[in-house]
Amino acid sequence: MEKVKTGIFGLNPLLDGGFNKNSVTVVVGAPGAGKTTFVNQFLRKGLEEGQEAIYISLEENREQIVAECKEMGWVDVDEYFELGLLVLLEAGGIEFSKFIKEDFPSFVNEWKGSEARIVIDPLTPIIWAEDNKYEQRSLISSLFKEAKKIGTVVATLEEHGVQGYMGGEEVITPMYLADCVIHLKMVEPFGRMLSIRKCRSSWHSEEEHPFKIIRGPGLIVHRKPISKAIKTIPQDLKARIEGILSTVSEKDRKHIESMLAHIAEEDMGEIEPKELVDYLMEEYGMKNIK
Repeated sequence: MEKVKTGIFGLNPLLDGGFNKNSVTVVVGAPGAGKTTFVNQFLRKGLEEGQEAIYISLEENREQIVAECKEMGWVDVDEYFELGLLVLLEAGGIEFSKFIKEDFPSFVNEWKGSEARIVIDPLTPIIWAEDNKYEQRSLISSLFKEAKKIGTVVATLEEHGVQGYMGGEEVITPMYLADCVIHLKMVEPFGRMLSIRKCRSSWHSEEEHPFKIIRGPGLIVHRKPISKAIKTIPQDLKARIEGILSTVSEKDRKHIESMLAHIAEEDMGEIEPKELVDYLMEEYGMKNIK
């Protein structure tokens, strides 16, 4: 099975190398769980590697999306829009049925042969706008089917009610139709946790993994499951990172330092500085030179 790198530091090994190509992944979580940061990292990774990216927004406009990206350290997102490498489809405020059954298929026909990265953020408005369960399923199924024709898809889905409960009506249908489901949640006293609920045709971790959201890198997933993770607060964080980076090229060192410019000790939690740097180097194909 051909894989597509997720762009999420530490996640690829938990999915046997990444997302399956031309699959749909649904990222489920309560407001503030990190879903939008997740999908933005997915797009950013592809753009940095020369892939095309499509952002299907069912709520926000370009200005809001750009502001959120820059808030998390993706400062050059405007350039990708201006160059036409990142394409925005704004579907908010229009009839979802028409968009999914008419407008989007026409768009897909124009992109035949593409291997784009596609984000749908969020799916929830489609569910809220359609009371008929059969029609709801039909719309989501059609959207997924069309999107997979031109690339690999990651969609977000709001989790309401009791956090961690995955049996709500608003999440069951998209989860069933998706190829892969990732759940982001808060677990006391451990903090943010990520679990992979399913991944068709691929091995995946069945554990819960702690993760952090840090301005610059974004989501960083601890590969050790919560049962084995040890919480530590690293001392002299900047100095330790500088020491670790002494073994990489100047170009790579500057790249990593720019991504970690805003990091603080309280951001790290159970993730060790060397582990963090190793994740970044692995994701960008960097190697030690000493």
